[in-house]
Amino acid sequence: MFNNNKILVVIPARGGSKGIPRKNIRLLDGKPLIAYSIEIAKASAYVDDVVVTTDDSEIALLSEKFGASVIRRSEELARDDIPLDPVIHDAVIRKEKLAFDEYDIVITLQPTSPLLKTSTLDGAIEKFDDFAIDSVISVVDDRHLSWGFDEKNQRYFPNYIERLNRQYLPKNFRETGAILASRRNCIFENSRIGTNIDLIEVSRMESVDIDNYDDWWVAENYLQKKKIAIVVNAYDEIGTGHVYRCLSIASKLVFHEVLFLLDSSHQLGIDIVNNYNYKYQVYHGEKDLINVLRQYAPQMVINDILDTSKEYITQLKEEGYFVVNFEDLGVGTEVADVVFDALYEHDIGQSNIFTGHKYYILKDEFYFQPSKLITQAVNNVLITFGGTDPNNFTEKVIDSILATNYEGRINVILGLGYDGLERLIDKYESNQSIQIYRNVSDISEFMFKADIIFTSAGRTMYEVCSLGVPTICLCQNEREMTHVFANSSNGFINMGLGEVIDNQQIINQFVSLVNDYELRIEMNKKMLQIDLKNGFENIWAIVREEYRKFLLKR
Repeated sequence: MFNNNKILVVIPARGGSKGIPRKNIRLLDGKPLIAYSIEIAKASAYVDDVVVTTDDSEIALLSEKFGASVIRRSEELARDDIPLDPVIHDAVIRKEKLAFDEYDIVITLQPTSPLLKTSTLDGAIEKFDDFAIDSVISVVDDRHLSWGFDEKNQRYFPNYIERLNRQYLPKNFRETGAILASRRNCIFENSRIGTNIDLIEVSRMESVDIDNYDDWWVAENYLQKKKIAIVVNAYDEIGTGHVYRCLSIASKLVFHEVLFLLDSSHQLGIDIVNNYNYKYQVYHGEKDLINVLRQYAPQMVINDILDTSKEYITQLKEEGYFVVNFEDLGVGTEVADVVFDALYEHDIGQSNIFTGHKYYILKDEFYFQPSKLITQAVNNVLITFGGTDPNNFTEKVIDSILATNYEGRINVILGLGYDGLERLIDKYESNQSIQIYRNVSDISEFMFKADIIFTSAGRTMYEVCSLGVPTICLCQNEREMTHVFANSSNGFINMGLGEVIDNQQIINQFVSLVNDYELRIEMNKKMLQIDLKNGFENIWAIVREEYRKFLLKR
């Protein structure tokens, strides 16, 4: 009841829907379509009664199970050519007889608008606080450049005065069909609308009206849409790979809302995410991170921050989040819902941890590059040691190559975190064969054109493997030494811990590989036998299944 007005919601639901057969009882994201409108109405702070008018026994049964009363309409009122006015009028008259009472406001709520919010329904009811209002209709701002057609003169004409971008056009409202609310004295057999009409504007999501299978697909994707928080950072010690992986994940979560959460003390990560135009928020320490998460209220939290503590992950779980971690070797893995680690090929015995290259996520640009064709001559060498290269292997490898008889091109790609760019440029600026780049946006092009690549045993090894380019690896630290993917059986030459490798060893290995055409062909073949283009699909299949179990437990 609202201001002493008794309110009835009438939901019309025929059994003979044509666009989508049996539409009203089909499962939409696991629940009958008719159930959504019933639940929306029953959750209202003002609605007194909810009635479904139908000609179908299955719809009637389901409606009652979800808490609505049912009016069985006649065959005459269930015909395709019958408008809603006599249907609603019939339902109101019969419901009032059954209730021995009269209603003051009657609301037609369409079952084909499952995304309507109860708050919107209540907002429509609150408009009747103005006694001059007879009816309220739900609408959506549908402004766009549109055209009409003059049947008499057989000519098209513009429905606008001036061509403007959409946001600068005047508002143009389209009825959504979700809500038509009127005072009882406006309900007749041939009309449900009074003379003084107000509108309630709904969001684009709430405006979805299911009339065909395309509409159904849109509605289901909206219902399955989740708020996902991605906690990730980039700084000299850990490099930039974590951020780029998360950007690749975000680019594939097109049906979900994603927010990056970045530590305020690590500007490098903030700059990268900002450059990609994703929404982000900074936090100041773990306590503030938890507060930011509470404000955002995601269903899922993705951590790509290396080793986590049990206390941190436990707190996330206590907040009710589904937790997904990447490259986590900390004790937080014991309580996380799912952990993925592409860099470690060994099974560590925990059922929630998934390891190996099948869980690596390539950057989008690598999906469309052709495979490398190996040539006898080596004319292009690429040196790229990630975002920071803390041991400065870049300079070490350049000096080693220059000490050989190699006369081809040397491309050097440095990350945003590399320290010493100007000094490196000054040192090699007189050598025309060396080209130094920083933070390129098309690294796959450089890799594809290279005949040999020098890199570390981090995520880059998967990228070069996807193209089949012969590669020599130098491990940056002991942790990279455990990344066993970069081995000879997968087509790599792994020289081990780079800091204990001297220049002469690099020279010998480089010269040997340049001169061994058959070995380079063999490395190429081994790499290309490995499927690296379904990593996200493999990950998300597991996440979906584990999230389903997570919801069942709750």
